[in-house]
Amino acid sequence: MSIRLTLANFYLRRFVRPVLSRMDEPEAARRHLERSAALVMGVPREARYLEDHVPGPGGAVPVEWVSCGRAERRRVVLYLHGGAYLMGSPQTHRPITAPLAQLTGMRVMVPDYRLAPEHPAPAAVEDALAAYATLLAQGYRPEDIALAGESAGGGLVFALLLLAQEKGYPPPGCIVALSPWVDLAHTGASIRENADCEAMLPAERVNEVAAFYIGEGDPRDPIISPLYGTFVNPPPAFITVGEPEILRDDAIRMTEHLREAGGEVEFHKIPKVPHAWQFFGPHLPEARVSMESAAGFIKVRLGATAVTT
Repeated sequence: MSIRLTLANFYLRRFVRPVLSRMDEPEAARRHLERSAALVMGVPREARYLEDHVPGPGGAVPVEWVSCGRAERRRVVLYLHGGAYLMGSPQTHRPITAPLAQLTGMRVMVPDYRLAPEHPAPAAVEDALAAYATLLAQGYRPEDIALAGESAGGGLVFALLLLAQEKGYPPPGCIVALSPWVDLAHTGASIRENADCEAMLPAERVNEVAAFYIGEGDPRDPIISPLYGTFVNPPPAFITVGEPEILRDDAIRMTEHLREAGGEVEFHKIPKVPHAWQFFGPHLPEARVSMESAAGFIKVRLGATAVTT
């Protein structure tokens, strides 16, 4: 474990988890994430951001296009940000999306999907599908599109896959899910087993937080909790999670679920890292390694680089 990882875990335990444990209002959580993102913001200097929008069921969905240098135009990454469906934006997640654009050499589209509790499920996944449909309408072949996301965004990736499957859209070329939240019923043992060693997420608040997004729905509805969905020929997936995370078993069970459905999954369980550690970007060696692995997976699966043996 690097010294910087030790410091990151200390920072999260001392300054982030206690705040999240006390917060009562989603708006306060949003402001906290914006401040935290500004503190860890470290993005490639050549990163460029372009505001755009796509048509969605609730009106225009703002999106941000992220690129680094001269990006190729044939392949693209659709990134769905995390934040418990309550917070986050394309701007707060640039520490992930900008390095992803740099490492893949591709443009990254980041939808600013509607947030709960103002917009409970299925608003987020409907906006995500609108972004995916727009990419297809723009001429991208499905096999040239990667879906990626972390935390709630990682779960949203799989929910989008299920909704696209239901609506008759072709599947993407591959999926990347970082610390995905795929079971809002919280039936995994790690919710309890890792309650003390989890550096960031307060386990005692997970049901309360999930309720904002679930609304009047069923926590086991596959569009809310894709762990309970039926996947048909799922695309290759890259899933990674920290061993100390309360969401460890979400990632493990989703890996097993996809493999049972005939999917190919590259799974990584990393010791001692906090939830969504990739957010620390260039400041943390473990984050750089994880982002390089995820980007390498995307490039291979979308045919942007040859498989080495």
